[in-house]
Amino acid sequence: MFTINNQQRIDNGAMARAHRQKKERVKKIIRYALISLGALVMLYPFIWMINTSLSPLRDLWQEKEHWWQYWAPSGFEIGNYVNVWTQRVLPFGRAYLNSIFVSVLTTVGVLLTSSLAGYSFARLHFKGRDKIFFVYLATMMIPGAVTMIPVYILLRTMGWVDTYKAVIIPGIFTAYGTFMLRQFFMTLPADLEDAAKIDGCSLLGIYWRIILPLSKPALATLGTFTFMGAWMNFMWPLIVLNSQEKYTLPVLLSYFQSQYHTNYTMLMAASAMYVLPIIVVFLFCQRFFVEGIKLSGIKG
Repeated sequence: MFTINNQQRIDNGAMARAHRQKKERVKKIIRYALISLGALVMLYPFIWMINTSLSPLRDLWQEKEHWWQYWAPSGFEIGNYVNVWTQRVLPFGRAYLNSIFVSVLTTVGVLLTSSLAGYSFARLHFKGRDKIFFVYLATMMIPGAVTMIPVYILLRTMGWVDTYKAVIIPGIFTAYGTFMLRQFFMTLPADLEDAAKIDGCSLLGIYWRIILPLSKPALATLGTFTFMGAWMNFMWPLIVLNSQEKYTLPVLLSYFQSQYHTNYTMLMAASAMYVLPIIVVFLFCQRFFVEGIKLSGIKG
């Protein structure tokens, strides 16, 4: 009798485990189905952009017989991409180089200034440090539209309007980057700095040889955010740049549209090449990006 009851309990336990595993599999399938559906919805504008960029202009507004035809180009018009680079009305190639130049220098500048300021607020001890830091953080609550006109007047007084300096320099100082790196630096063990000080390393040497190498995830995260923001920045370059040969890509893309006619195939081809660097940068920094998101706000 004891053996039979024990066997029944084992069988019941196995059935219960199998039932739980089945429920978990069903939940996982539903989860993945919802995530896939959401990803498909978010990818649809990008797919439509690629579809339009590869379609002949004459076929763009034609009705489709089947729903799947909306997801595939009606032709394979590589000429749209060639025309974007070769047309002489708008200097697309020059604008591409301008955007790369502005975005890279802005990213390097933000990483340099934010890491130095974050290191100072996290590791150095000086009078009024926390008060200065909180005042600096309070600038994040000021909308950019409020400071836009005063900054423009200042740049005009300095003679920087219609120069790359007017686009790059105001954007390399950010309270968000300082806060983010300060939070990350405070998670690093202080014993490493103490050991470096014993070995005679200066504060700048500690910053360069110890802090920065250990902060690759946070730096990659901030660099990704900064590059994407600088690459997609439209309003400020539109205000401070007057010469067409100095336009960045977001400003130049607006000129692909006119009041009476818009060549959507060329516009979508230009837009596809416009988003390509953002995708490349994100994929390259993805590993550091995810790690930095997890670690940057651990300690306050």
